[in-house]
Amino acid sequence: MASAVSPRTPNAAQNLDKNELYSIGPRFWNVRGSFKILKVLDIETQMSIIQLRNGRFLVIDTVEMTDRLRQEIDQLTNNGEKIEAVIATHPFHTLSIPAFYQLYPKAAYYGTPRHLRRLTDIPWKGDLDDCNIRKKWEPDVEMRIPAGAEFVNPQPESSNHFVSVFVYHPASKTLHVDDTIMYAEKPGLLLKVIGYKGGAMAFHPSIKNAGLHPTAEAPYLFRDWMRNMLKDWHFDNICCAHLGVKIGGAHADVATLLNAAEPLFEKLSRKNQKKNPNGELPPGNHPNMNLNDDECG
Repeated sequence: MASAVSPRTPNAAQNLDKNELYSIGPRFWNVRGSFKILKVLDIETQMSIIQLRNGRFLVIDTVEMTDRLRQEIDQLTNNGEKIEAVIATHPFHTLSIPAFYQLYPKAAYYGTPRHLRRLTDIPWKGDLDDCNIRKKWEPDVEMRIPAGAEFVNPQPESSNHFVSVFVYHPASKTLHVDDTIMYAEKPGLLLKVIGYKGGAMAFHPSIKNAGLHPTAEAPYLFRDWMRNMLKDWHFDNICCAHLGVKIGGAHADVATLLNAAEPLFEKLSRKNQKKNPNGELPPGNHPNMNLNDDECG
């Protein structure tokens, strides 16, 4: 049962220990993982676990497992028997999924199109590009893909890590989002040097280059999608893969971030209009015009 795991709640003034379950809100846990750039700068990654009203669990993304973390998950989920599904939301967060599958092979696995293309040893149950899959656990859990960005085949793979599936859990008022939005309560020196401010939200830096489609309308499609997301999802907390968790006040902070980005959206739109006046998408890219919800018709 959920109560079997000793509750730990984040202290916003401190960095969270890695590979431990933290209770973010009712029936929602987050785990901080390590991901280092050049073996020096740890920009972290994450996994969240959500308990559905039927008593079963969704695992949102995965991290490298330790014996202690496995014991905590086993205790929470009856040795994995109550894990209903594992959902990989970010096309490039792949490294820890195979090992997690080896530990919990009975769960149903759902991923992005890139997961399905790359990790062929996993028997994927469904593709998150299918809106019917994203709606599968409503109203307990809601999922959406941002407009104006490439989800199916993001290029170049070395730098375009902007978009992922946003996951909202109304019961805990918590939003799980990977690279698109970043947050650090106390960024380290290297992050400060490149412009990150403590306690502030930021969009992934790829928004300034390959993150959005190279069309004049793409920045505004993304902005309007974000506005609708903020209107529909009344979250208080946000769990960001990079670099941490914000407890309370997250909705207002994301709204502030979006409003402050208006000059950037205008600049990107003008640049794209000049370089790409016909609004053509690169070969292999897919338009995403879905602003208001997850229409399936």
